[in-house]
Amino acid sequence: MYVADSRAGTPDSPAPASAPASAEGAARPRAGRRRAAVAPTVLALGTVSLITDVSSEMVTAVLPLYLVTGLGLSPLGFGLLDGIYNGFSALVRLAGGHLADRGGGRHKWVAGAGYALSAACKPLLLLAHTLTPIGLILAADRTGKGLRTAPRDALISLSSTSQARGRAFGVHRAMDTAGALFGPLVAFLILRATVDGYDAVFMVSFCVAVAGVLVLVLFVPGGSTRPPATTDTPRPAPRPTLRAALALLRRPALRRLTVCALLLGLATVSDSFVYLLLQRRLGVPDRWFALLPLGTAAAFLLLAVPLGRLADRVGRWRVFLAGHGALLLTYGLLLSSWHGTALPYAVLVLHGGFYAATDGVLMAAASDSVPDELRSSGLALVQTGQALARFVCSIGFGAAWTAWGDRTALTASAVVLAVCALFSLGLRPPRPPRSEGLA
Repeated sequence: MYVADSRAGTPDSPAPASAPASAEGAARPRAGRRRAAVAPTVLALGTVSLITDVSSEMVTAVLPLYLVTGLGLSPLGFGLLDGIYNGFSALVRLAGGHLADRGGGRHKWVAGAGYALSAACKPLLLLAHTLTPIGLILAADRTGKGLRTAPRDALISLSSTSQARGRAFGVHRAMDTAGALFGPLVAFLILRATVDGYDAVFMVSFCVAVAGVLVLVLFVPGGSTRPPATTDTPRPAPRPTLRAALALLRRPALRRLTVCALLLGLATVSDSFVYLLLQRRLGVPDRWFALLPLGTAAAFLLLAVPLGRLADRVGRWRVFLAGHGALLLTYGLLLSSWHGTALPYAVLVLHGGFYAATDGVLMAAASDSVPDELRSSGLALVQTGQALARFVCSIGFGAAWTAWGDRTALTASAVVLAVCALFSLGLRPPRPPRSEGLA
């Protein structure tokens, strides 16, 4: 299970009865027992996510410019497509989580089906040039993301102890974000080196996505790996059902987390809109636009593991809300009259800090409130609420931009985010046992 030799036992396991009680042995009782920070499953899934994110972020980096400048879509039309791209997965996340839980060991294969579906959609973008077919392709791509996200996060959670779960998600998100860092750079180089740059980006993205699927099939364990059990004879878990999954919302901690994720998602402006706003503020040439996501990805990469460890120590709920404070500061900078050379760096660092403090931290917090046999379904509930809210936000922001302008739309989003954050302070989940570290 873990990187260190599993024969060494766990930190909490008692010494064997036959172990000598010598002074020399007592001086170093746990020298061989220290486990690695994360399980091999986390590292394997992190590698898959790294490769897949190179592929997906290549497309994401050029898609706003391709749709708005290349195809001439209005902000409202782009907002609709962006909402589909970021929110359509909400419609299938519960199905993906439920399928993974029912199989007992299907987490890998449900996730693999999602990765494969997303990969197959990349070359289809070469054939679409109008709103409807592009929307259908993006919907299929996000269906793949919806299928894979909850089973993947369940595998990470089940292979990690509660005390180190924030770190495990932080490591995975850091590896995932390394792909997000390289993806826009690859897209930028392709656009500069080719004549039909967008077509080349979509085809290279497809090839990279196929490589990610192969790594998943070859190196990720097939079952749902778990830390060594602390009980001698665990009771068999009941067969998961969709009703049992929905009944998880009766748990106060999970219900409040889901409500907060939904409310805060209603004011989380899409990354693409943030980059378009920053480009307009600074007058960034089109050829440099694909590099803007690099700033967010770099900050996310550097902060994901430290903030995950911080969440394990001081409380995941506090770090999660602080991340939305960073997002509110991002909106404030974009609305301010400041035009200094440090503006883009400040905006992108805060934007990356927001993701580092919320993405994996939210999943680590939700994992503490969900039983093992429904882990994938429980995480999917939280992800569904958040994805649906961001879908609504993308459409609403695009409509507000079209009707009243970008500054008015962003001002409204900042006000809604501040109100939802204050309300979420009152919905703080009840404090779990100290070892779980949520509050």
